[in-house]
Amino acid sequence: MKRALLSVSDKTGLVAFGEGLVARGFELVSTGGTAKALAAAGLPVTGVEDVTGFPEMLDGRVKTLHPRIHAGILAKRDTPAHMAALEAHDITPIDVICVNLYPFAETIAKPDVTKPEAIEQIDIGGPSALRAAAKNSDSVWAVVDAADYPAVLVGLDADDAQLRARLAAKVFQVTAAYDAQIAAYLDPEPFPDRFTPTYVKQQSLRYGENSHQQAAFYAAPQAPAQSLVNAKQLHGKELSYNNIRDADAALGMMNEFAAPTVVAVKHMNPCGIGQGATIEEAWDKAYAADSTSIFGGIIALNRPVDLATATKMHELFLEIIMAPSFDADAFEVLAKKKNLRLMQINLAPERETPHLETTAILGGLLIQDSDDKVETEADVTVVTKVQPTEEQMRAMLFGQQVVKHVKSNAIVVVRDGQTLGIGAGQMNRIGSVEIALKQAQQNVAFAGAVMASDAFFPMNDCVEYAAQHGIRAIIQPGGSIRDKDSIAMADKYGIAMVTTGVRHFRH
Repeated sequence: MKRALLSVSDKTGLVAFGEGLVARGFELVSTGGTAKALAAAGLPVTGVEDVTGFPEMLDGRVKTLHPRIHAGILAKRDTPAHMAALEAHDITPIDVICVNLYPFAETIAKPDVTKPEAIEQIDIGGPSALRAAAKNSDSVWAVVDAADYPAVLVGLDADDAQLRARLAAKVFQVTAAYDAQIAAYLDPEPFPDRFTPTYVKQQSLRYGENSHQQAAFYAAPQAPAQSLVNAKQLHGKELSYNNIRDADAALGMMNEFAAPTVVAVKHMNPCGIGQGATIEEAWDKAYAADSTSIFGGIIALNRPVDLATATKMHELFLEIIMAPSFDADAFEVLAKKKNLRLMQINLAPERETPHLETTAILGGLLIQDSDDKVETEADVTVVTKVQPTEEQMRAMLFGQQVVKHVKSNAIVVVRDGQTLGIGAGQMNRIGSVEIALKQAQQNVAFAGAVMASDAFFPMNDCVEYAAQHGIRAIIQPGGSIRDKDSIAMADKYGIAMVTTGVRHFRH
C-alpha cells in the first residue's frame, strides 16, 4: 500500500484531500490534531508514533524526526541499495508528504506576542520533511499548500512528473521565505549582513512599465495596513504596473496630512494637492492646482467620498480614485465608468511608521530608511531681515510636506493649503523654479504665494527669479557655502526666508 504523511496546522481542505488519497489506495499516517481531524471524518489513519515506535514528545516538538520517516521519504526508488536498506529495517516508503508550517508570521503579527510564544511557532519537523520530499521529487510528492490539493489528486492519477517538480520548487520557496521571516524577527537589525526579504505573488500583470515588458505584483507578508497591498478594489479593471507605482506614491503623499486632503498624481509626482474644511473643498483646490495634468491622474482622498465630490470627479477621465470609503450615491455615480478603478484604502491612525525603501540596481540593492521627517515651526530658522507671517509659515510648512514627494530637483509653489506650481526632475534647480512659477502664476490664488525647495540654492539666481515673479517667502534646507548670497538676495527684494537644515532629495 502506498503511504502518505499528513501533518498540517491549517486544516483547510484536509478531509477532502485525505478522502481522495484513500480512494487512490493510500495509507494515511498523521500526527496530533491532523490525525484527530481525519479520524473524526471517518478516515482510517495510522499515528506517526505507530510508525516510529516512539511517542510524540517534548510537548510535540519531536514527532516526525525519525529514520523510519525520513528514510521512507529520502530513499531513491531506482537505487537497489536504498530499497534494500528500507527492507532490511522494515521501513515503508512514503510517497506523499503533506505539511503546512506552523503560523510563525501570523503569530508575530499579533501586537502583544512574546518572544517565547514566537519561538514555539518555529517549525522544525515540517520543513525537514518537506525539504526531504522535495529533494526526492522524482518519486515523492511534496505538498505545502492546500490550494494544490485538487491538482495533486489529478496529478497522482497521471503520474505527473512535471507537477511534482513544480511542487518541489514551491517547497523551497516557502521554506526559504519562512526562514527569512524568522531571521528578520530574531535579528531586528535593519541592515543585516544578509538581507533576505520575502514576498508573495499577488497577481501577474498584463505588462510592465511598457507593453513589451513582463511584470508581476508581489506583497510583503506583513505589509502595513495602510499600504496599497491591503487596499480593496471595489470597481474597475485590473491595476497596471504604472497604476500600482502611481497609487503607491499617492498613498505616501496622502499619509502626510491630517486635514481633509486630496492628492492628484501623475508619473509618481503630485500634479495637485489641496486641503480644505471639507473633502469637496479639498478636491476643488487639487483640481484648480493643475486642471490640465490631472487628466488621467490617480486621486487619493483621506475622507469618505460624498456625492458632490463624486459628481465633480465623474466629469473627468481619471485612472484611480482611492478613499477610505464611498457614500452609496457617490459610488453609484463613479461606478458608471467601467474602467475607472475605485479602491478602498486604510488610513494610518497616526503618521505612517518608518519603513525601509529598496531600490534595485544591476546586480544589487540599495536600502534606506524612509524619509519620514516632518518639519514644524520649531525646526526652522529665519535667516532674513523680514520675518514670515503666520500665514506664510503655515504655507511653507505645507510646502515642505509636498516637496519631499516631488522628484529632484524639486520646487513647489503653494498658498493656503494648495499647490499652485510644481517643478520636478529638472537637471538644474533654476529650471524647476521657472516651471513651477510659470504654472503658479496662471492660478487666481497666486498672490502671496510661497516657495519650497527640496535642497539648498547653490546660486542666488533661484531666489532672484522667485522674488521677481511674486514669491514673498521661501523655505529651503540651507547648507550651501553660498547661503549668504541667497540670503542677501532675499533681503534685497524684501522677502522672508527660513532654513530647515534638512534636505529632501527624491531621485
